Amino acid sequence: MSTSGYTSLPDDLPSPEDDGLAAHLPGLELPIINLPATDGRHIDLSGLSGLTVVYAYPRTGVPGQPLPEGWDAIPGARGCTPQSCAFRDHFADLRDAGVEHVFGLSLQDSDYQREAVERLHLPFPLLSDHRHELTTAIRLPTFEVEGAKLLKRITLIIEEGAISHVFYPVFPPDRNAADVLAHLRRGRQD
Repeated sequence: MSTSGYTSLPDDLPSPEDDGLAAHLPGLELPIINLPATDGRHIDLSGLSGLTVVYAYPRTGVPGQPLPEGWDAIPGARGCTPQSCAFRDHFADLRDAGVEHVFGLSLQDSDYQREAVERLHLPFPLLSDHRHELTTAIRLPTFEVEGAKLLKRITLIIEEGAISHVFYPVFPPDRNAADVLAHLRRGRQD
């Protein structure tokens, strides 16, 4: 698959339905869990001050390597690169809106994620929950493909260690950063 295949979305992607698996998250205080980041740090989301945005995604693909069989037919699976690029492109606007920290989150390990950070020129690190510690502790929505557990696409707004707002399901993924920005500019009232 060409690089452009990862940066654009097919017109006929199926939209994910709200399955209720994120209903328990708003208001939840995060546990102390240190997640490895692609910049070499370990990040404890519960201990960060200010406003944090974490967008969780299933997996990043690598140009030249095939996507899992039937990937585009899985509602919400396709679009990790366009979603990351949108957060990259809106990064300065998010900071201007008061966001202190932006992170992407997946169950892939940091070595795998570093390729995406470099290739996509992301101005923020990606976090790895490859041991499924955060995913299990707060019951993030997941699905399985080809025997691998993956995160469903979800975006968390975190304020002083607690989840204040959840975007779920996220669709289309390339509009997620703009939706987060609009929410923040409205004063986080919805």
